[in-house]
Amino acid sequence: MDSITQYGITWKFGAPVEIGQFATGDYYVVGNCTIVSIDPKPGDGRNGSELNPVLNDSRSGYDSREESGRYDSRLCVSLPLNMKPGDALISTISASADEFKKITNWLRKEDKSSCPVKSACVLTCVEKALPADAFRPAYCDRSQKIYFTKDLRRNLLPSLPYGKETFATTEGQTTLKEFEDHFIRVWLDLVFFSFDAPAEYQPQYGRELGRAMGLGSLILMTDLPAEKKEKLLIGFVQNGIDLWGIAKSGFPGWPAWGGHGSGRKWPIIFAGILLGDHEMSQPTVTLPNLMFGEDMQTKYDEGWTGAKVVYAGHRGVDKNGNDAISKAGWGQYEKLQPKDWPNDPEEPGMNEMYRRCCTSHAWVGMALAVKIMHAEKKWNHPAFLDYVDRWMTEDDSKSIQTIKEQTNKEPYTKFSYAKNGLDFTKSDYTWQRQTWDPFINEMWAKYRNNLP
Repeated sequence: MDSITQYGITWKFGAPVEIGQFATGDYYVVGNCTIVSIDPKPGDGRNGSELNPVLNDSRSGYDSREESGRYDSRLCVSLPLNMKPGDALISTISASADEFKKITNWLRKEDKSSCPVKSACVLTCVEKALPADAFRPAYCDRSQKIYFTKDLRRNLLPSLPYGKETFATTEGQTTLKEFEDHFIRVWLDLVFFSFDAPAEYQPQYGRELGRAMGLGSLILMTDLPAEKKEKLLIGFVQNGIDLWGIAKSGFPGWPAWGGHGSGRKWPIIFAGILLGDHEMSQPTVTLPNLMFGEDMQTKYDEGWTGAKVVYAGHRGVDKNGNDAISKAGWGQYEKLQPKDWPNDPEEPGMNEMYRRCCTSHAWVGMALAVKIMHAEKKWNHPAFLDYVDRWMTEDDSKSIQTIKEQTNKEPYTKFSYAKNGLDFTKSDYTWQRQTWDPFINEMWAKYRNNLP
């Protein structure tokens, strides 16, 4: 072919090239090639493309409207562009002026994405044609390790009685096809805070990313026929391959920062287990310094409610159990009575609010999936799993009353999230013993104490 079109992006070559498609549907070219044009045309800080995305200080070259100065025009390729085996090109479509900041976030329709990147595709250059069941190599993996769908150990996935083909989320009923359509696309995850995550289909916040990983993996464990689940399985595993490729390339990980650092660890482990890749299946054993928000924000300690495992704060703790940041109100706090919590003067009570709004309930589906697959040792951080058990079993009605009594005064009453003190009764989803998503609540009730 002398051109390829996928998801609205067209790459045109200087001469016909041999092409193929991975199991995900993503395209590859065989041997050296020259791209002479890309449509939509990159320029003026829009529709950018990056060749071999690199680990930098969380910047990208896709769209100049990216927040906090994260855009770097030097990362955007110029045409004509020569590609050789080992290369990966990510091309994007920018949101139009009318679409920018108006695209609805997946799994959180009340929020609009602030990301100017609407959509993305990846084109890979390989040395030789590949079997049709080849996974796309991770876009950060220059060695291009190839996995195959024929090697997936599907027998490790249970077929748990569920009996339905729709799945209830906080947004209403969803379908298998909705998850297929989102997971089969390439997700970008090199710029923290998801400033360049394609708004059309990728979760825009770690909370929703964690929910998506819990929902998606539990759907794969229901008794839907295996052939119906195959497309979602391929997309989910590909996501884990991409994340592992990022980590193996030297990326420090996705550390705790409110809800932003959640949702990356489980797809890596899941993919590693299903592919039989021992290193991938236990990422924090293989790469001991790799950071994940869920682990940094959970630890064993004596909590003020009597709990033995606690939430370690907005930025959590480092590998030694010390606050990851010294800023008051961003670290450990649950061992203290609410009246004694260290507070950020701008956002008093922030730690507890983020424990309830943006992290804990988003972790439940992933923790349940870990237990269903008996992957606790692979996870390699038991405090996370025990903390989720606490979230889903601890009656917090009395502790909420204590919080209200002890924080119904300044500076809490100035906090923008709770002007009348930390009154969680105004938002039912912040109470423990539940998640936002009824499907996960149902699966927890059925299988947490009845594991296959």
